[in-house]
Amino acid sequence: MAADSMEIDDTLYSRQRYVLGDSAMQQMAQSHVFLSGMGGLGVEMAKNIVLAGVKALTVHDTKKCETWDLGTNFFICEDDVQNQRKRVETVYPRIAELNPYVQVNISTAPIDTTTDLSFLKQYQCVILTETRLSLQKKINEFCHSQQPPIKFISTDVYGICSRVFCDFGDKFEVSDPTGEEPKEIFVQNITQSNPGVVTCMDNRNHGLQSGQLVTFREVNGMSELNGTTRQITALSPYTFSIGDTSHLEAYTHGGIIVQIKSPKTFYFEKMEKQLSDPSCLIVDFSKPEAPLQIHAALLAVDMFREQHQRMPGIGCLQDADLLLKLTEEVNKTLVNKADVNEDLVKWVSRTAKGSLPPLAAAVGGIASQEVLKALTGKFAPLQQWFYFDALEVVKALETTACEEFFPRGDRYDALRACIGETMCQKLHKLKVFIVGCGAIGCEMLKNFALLGVGLGSSSGMIAVTDPDLIEKSNLNRQFLFRPHHIQKPKSCTAAAATLEINPQIKIDAHLNKVCPATENIYNDEFYTRLDVIVTALDNVEARRYVDSRSVSNQRPLLDSGTMGTKGHTEVIVPNLTESYNSHRDPPEEEIPFCTLKSFPAVIEHTIQWARDKFESSFTHKPSIYNKFWQIYSSAEEVLQRMQARESLEGSFQVVKLLSRRPTHWSQCVTLARLKFEKYFKRKAVQLLHSFPLDTRLKDGSLFWQSPKRPPSPISFDMTDPLHFNFIVSAARLFASVYNISYTGKDLSHETIFQIVSDVKIPEYKPSEKIETDESARKPDQTKLAVSSEEEREAISQLEKAIAAAAVTKDHLQMTPVSFEKDDDRNGHIDFITAASNLRARMYNIEAADRLKTKRIAGKIIPAIATSTAAVSGLVGLELIKVVGGFSFDSFKNCFFNLAIPIIVFTETAEVKRTQIRDGISFSIWDRWTIYGKEDLTLSDFINAVREKYGIEPTMVVHGVKMLYVPVMPGHNKRLKITMQKLIKPSSEKRYVDLTVSFASETDGDEDLPGPPVRYYFCQDNN
Repeated sequence: MAADSMEIDDTLYSRQRYVLGDSAMQQMAQSHVFLSGMGGLGVEMAKNIVLAGVKALTVHDTKKCETWDLGTNFFICEDDVQNQRKRVETVYPRIAELNPYVQVNISTAPIDTTTDLSFLKQYQCVILTETRLSLQKKINEFCHSQQPPIKFISTDVYGICSRVFCDFGDKFEVSDPTGEEPKEIFVQNITQSNPGVVTCMDNRNHGLQSGQLVTFREVNGMSELNGTTRQITALSPYTFSIGDTSHLEAYTHGGIIVQIKSPKTFYFEKMEKQLSDPSCLIVDFSKPEAPLQIHAALLAVDMFREQHQRMPGIGCLQDADLLLKLTEEVNKTLVNKADVNEDLVKWVSRTAKGSLPPLAAAVGGIASQEVLKALTGKFAPLQQWFYFDALEVVKALETTACEEFFPRGDRYDALRACIGETMCQKLHKLKVFIVGCGAIGCEMLKNFALLGVGLGSSSGMIAVTDPDLIEKSNLNRQFLFRPHHIQKPKSCTAAAATLEINPQIKIDAHLNKVCPATENIYNDEFYTRLDVIVTALDNVEARRYVDSRSVSNQRPLLDSGTMGTKGHTEVIVPNLTESYNSHRDPPEEEIPFCTLKSFPAVIEHTIQWARDKFESSFTHKPSIYNKFWQIYSSAEEVLQRMQARESLEGSFQVVKLLSRRPTHWSQCVTLARLKFEKYFKRKAVQLLHSFPLDTRLKDGSLFWQSPKRPPSPISFDMTDPLHFNFIVSAARLFASVYNISYTGKDLSHETIFQIVSDVKIPEYKPSEKIETDESARKPDQTKLAVSSEEEREAISQLEKAIAAAAVTKDHLQMTPVSFEKDDDRNGHIDFITAASNLRARMYNIEAADRLKTKRIAGKIIPAIATSTAAVSGLVGLELIKVVGGFSFDSFKNCFFNLAIPIIVFTETAEVKRTQIRDGISFSIWDRWTIYGKEDLTLSDFINAVREKYGIEPTMVVHGVKMLYVPVMPGHNKRLKITMQKLIKPSSEKRYVDLTVSFASETDGDEDLPGPPVRYYFCQDNN
């Protein structure tokens, strides 16, 4: 981001702009931040803050690189340790290269309670890590007392426990507490009463809360409401009251209610006061007392550190006893007390010197989001403490010998202090498959490198696959990539960067998509060699597929995802939990065809319409054209066949395209001008001809009432920038499709004006038929019935083209344009923005700017580095539990929204068992197995299932093919046919998975599905 001009580099920040908005981005670009402590947590935060795009970050530290740092700080390598470099000088250039727009400075001067803190006045936010509590209090006091206050954040990770504290001054105003789009609600009815009750159109959920403000527009009848603001009281999911409407005119129809976003003021107390009466965010409602328990335990660690000038010793029982006494003392001073958790204190004492890299990553992501809130006033801040422990990670290690946690002088000492040597070895031996190498994938690889997952020397391995190449927009979140990596494969680049963090790892980079088409690569042998599968995907379909492969091969799966400030993690463990496919989100609502074609009501409709026009004109039609001429190599042959009344699919559409094919730039502009007339004038004229404004339905109600909006024809005006933009962007795209060159001068206003001035617009006569059926689907243009008149016209057009020698090889080839949202030079988003906003103007719908249009048309998922860092860290913690073979109740799923902020940990969903008969049940993880032979018949198979599992199948299905359904004609004859003949497997196929059903015990009930039955064709496949 160029701070001087305040222009935002959309090619870099596009995904983050959708999270924060331009105003917040510009505020960040003017902000200076001070960050002290370059340990694992400090470097995580530095990464996230620089990627976000502040103006300047000063990183402060006084320590030298040690072997210990190799397992916690991903920007320190072995050479830095050997040469005893200062940590801050080592990480500074590596942090700086993350974002060329951010100025990174370093400070190595010691800071203590005697330091003059006036140097901090230049910063808008001060962050402390690895800082003693006495100094934290002094710096917080200084920051709080400034006018305006310097926003203060302190955060630490002590072994298995972490904390974040925020103080943004006495009063802190937030412009947008949630970051959600204001809700727009179509009105079905408003009662003339006290209070007046609003009913939403089609009983849609309004999503409003009591006390929120709304405004009105386009209300008919009760028009006095238009432009006014009312406070609402929610009555049901689809009704709410708006105060007294009894004195207003009666409501007739229409109306849109828009939520008003209101700023909110938050109040903060200094750390000194908060220490004895902390305001804590509860993250795990199964243990609501945990924040206060951790608060007391970590304050005791601070006291221990002040008294002994060191942290509690690893495995030192005397230190643990002392820490317990200190915790009890601290607890007595708290206004609100929780019982001291002796287990927690013991583990804090044992692990406080150590560090869990995934915990640092998760807390670093959460705390970094608070920094961005402090700088921008966007989103509700944390008030005021966040505590999070990973006690479940160590509970199962209760009986592990104390010596296992002692340092051994290698890069894993910090981790070893938390989980012991045996668990470290298990991580080293792990074979992991990471599917996807975007933002979450990069963060996962970094965490796994610090954990020592998949060491070659321990026969471990990480396989990572991603078919995509690196784009500039990736650099804002995918921190393993740099500008010189653009257009290089993600997986290979990330693998090389991971080896720089930990050269001991064995990593295998693939460029494949994981889908049915690559099952020859990612087959059962591949999956059975794995210990864990980790998804880092951005779509549900891919997740469902990988989940199905993990279930069929009985492999644990760790899933996560983000959308803006929201994130989720899910742990899937064989025979313990349900799978990803066990729950289904409701399908995305499709916009009805008639709404898109004739009756748009909101800007999303016009954007989708413009996107469809792009696909139809510049992708689909050129593709059909090329395919047609690949089948029929000469125009003369096509003419003969058409004259002979042969039916050639797509021929009329292709001949039409051929006859109108432009050959130079002016004709592309003419084509664009004719499209303007068709889309934005004739369409409206046609609709108003078919349905005049006073048209009424059979029940007497107006045809043109909400959500239907009558169109207004638009007359072309060259002086209107929107009209000009449509002509230029459409002409450019036609030129691309028809391989016609143009110059910068050709795009000038003068040249375009001269061309369009000469365009003759044919007279238009409206037709009679208009589609209004909401269930109707878009027809396939190539298969529409053609009249004899159209047939004669097409033959005539083709004869003229042949006579004019306009059927050369070049004429029979077009270049389809693939929609690319992130290349601003190609004009794709320019066309969709202009077309969508012209249609919006035609229907009196509020227009959308280019940025919003790009997000909707490109189906862009808003993203920010803070969320991806948090989910990947949380997944890393669950990985340790999976590797340790922990019990069901130790696993946690998480959902968070860092904007609000809300972070919720829940137990995983326990696997369900389906009862078939008494003593016979199965879960999603069960698979029955039958080993066959070449002459084994279907009847033999059914008998084999009965003999082995005690129940006889009544139906056998392979994929979509029904092998045996007794009620189907001829199926009983199949009982004597061999399985080989019925299934017809390919020569390399060793087995198939069959779906079987069983008769219900109750007559008349439907058959019960059973587990999949894996049928091996030969005994030797056992």
